[in-house]
Amino acid sequence: MLPPTRLVSLTINQSASFYDGVTTGLTAPWSKRRRSGFPHMSSVMQDLLAQSSFDKLKEGAIVPGVITEIRQNEVVVDIGGKSEGVIPAHEFLDIGELQIGSTIEVLVEKLEDKSGAPVLSFDLAEQKKNWDNILTKFPEGSVAAGRVKAKVKGGLIISIGVDAFMPASHIDIQPPKNLDQYVGQTYDFKVLKINLERRNIVLSRRELIEEQRTSKRRNLLDSIQPGQVRKGIVKNITDFGAFIDLDGMDGLLHITDMSWGRISHPSEMVKQGEEIQVMIIEVNREKERVSLGLKQTTKNPWDEIDRKFPVGAKVHGKVVNLVPYGAFIEIEPGVEGLVHITEMSWTKRITKPSELLKVGQELDAVVLGIQKDEQKISLGLRQLEPNPWDMVRHNYPIGARVRGKVRNMTTYGAFIELEEGIDGMVHVSDMSWTRKVNHPSEVLKKGDEVDAIVLDVDSSQQRISLGMKQLAVDPWTDIDAFFKIGDVVQGTVTKITSFGAFVELKDGIDGLVHISQISEERIDKIKDVLKPAQVVSARVIKIDREERRLGLSIKAANYSSEQLAAETSAYEQLNRSAGNDMMNLGDILDAASDKKE
Repeated sequence: MLPPTRLVSLTINQSASFYDGVTTGLTAPWSKRRRSGFPHMSSVMQDLLAQSSFDKLKEGAIVPGVITEIRQNEVVVDIGGKSEGVIPAHEFLDIGELQIGSTIEVLVEKLEDKSGAPVLSFDLAEQKKNWDNILTKFPEGSVAAGRVKAKVKGGLIISIGVDAFMPASHIDIQPPKNLDQYVGQTYDFKVLKINLERRNIVLSRRELIEEQRTSKRRNLLDSIQPGQVRKGIVKNITDFGAFIDLDGMDGLLHITDMSWGRISHPSEMVKQGEEIQVMIIEVNREKERVSLGLKQTTKNPWDEIDRKFPVGAKVHGKVVNLVPYGAFIEIEPGVEGLVHITEMSWTKRITKPSELLKVGQELDAVVLGIQKDEQKISLGLRQLEPNPWDMVRHNYPIGARVRGKVRNMTTYGAFIELEEGIDGMVHVSDMSWTRKVNHPSEVLKKGDEVDAIVLDVDSSQQRISLGMKQLAVDPWTDIDAFFKIGDVVQGTVTKITSFGAFVELKDGIDGLVHISQISEERIDKIKDVLKPAQVVSARVIKIDREERRLGLSIKAANYSSEQLAAETSAYEQLNRSAGNDMMNLGDILDAASDKKE
């Protein structure tokens, strides 16, 4: 019979009846042994209890266990204790390979949890056994196969028989942003460092990849040749191009070698991670650089451009870009033509292409010229319609009287709009017979309705020359009928200069009063004596037909005939003695003034 203390222990722990244990064995599950109550404790029972492995179980020990049940997320194992233990399914590489009744080794983490069941681990048992020969199995620098168990701060936990750590920077050549994608995956790793005392192993997948790429790069550089077409994966995209992984090394696909046509960014042609066919353009084995081309894998559309789009042909295309000087039209993939702003309309005054066109718009155009070597095509839009300037000579013959509105003015003339898009230009020299016009604003202002005479038409240059003064007779052709030297006239001061004052007389004829002819007394500043719009009397002292101007004298306006005769006589006498010819009264008066001074 068992001692009382032993009996109490069995009762408290509910160690079950050993009666069933005689027939079923002490390894039968607790659920099967607890039904019989407590029989009389015989010596046989004491022997059986002595043979029980329960008292031999210790925390941290590795013991054999029998699989009694396999569930979806856990495995039930009997280690001969008071109750069975449960191990999570994720501790097994493949739960489908386990069989009920088979024996496995497990580590006892705790003899009992709160419910009285042992806490067991298959994974820790394997790790504890593997740590004894880890240096033999996986020395530093060796390659180990492992499964990613979990993501932790700064990296991943890898199971290679024991738990090892891999920093995030050693996962791949480019550190990934999402580590969750690796959990549950199996890879090869390089063992970087082992610390047996701390039981710490550091792994790297990146170094293994780099070593493999180095070997592949050498083989690739030995075999690659310009002109070859190879498969590649788009690894990275920049503003100037894309880097293509050729399975061994990266090659640069520049944006200019992506398409025969126009693209603004490489992402229009390729996507990251996409597999593409590229042509090897150039190989620099010393610097280990490879230049790639995508457009070179297709036929150059410019090779037969003059046959497909001859000069004068009508083409259809789409506006792909607008610039200050025109619009680029794509007439087929890789082929663009330029419509210059001057070729957009015969008559409309277009200051920027966006006034007429927009990107994406489809339209027709006419081929004006081809520069095959420079891959340029000149297109025109206005050529689709008749040129209104072809009818200008018929509509506006030379000598015809026309009427229009002043549209614009420049320093040299004014543009008169005769009809929409058709302008004629009046030069300042054709605005007045009698006045010297320095700027058209002296005669016209923007928006004025004016009449003019057509002087010349140049359809090729799209120019019409107009004249306003031609509407009247030139008074200078018969100036003697209007003025004679010695006549006293009245006029209005129109402009004052440093050398004299301009006076407008009848019929719009201008006369000039020189500063010496204003007063008998010396004058320093004309504006002190004369003012614009002032009406003055003056005597005609000179007629200059070449300059189309009259010389006037204010101071001689009040001379009596005797004074004029005396001045003339004095000058004639002086002139004869000097052997000079007398030119006119103006010269006499000027000479007389000089003599007095």
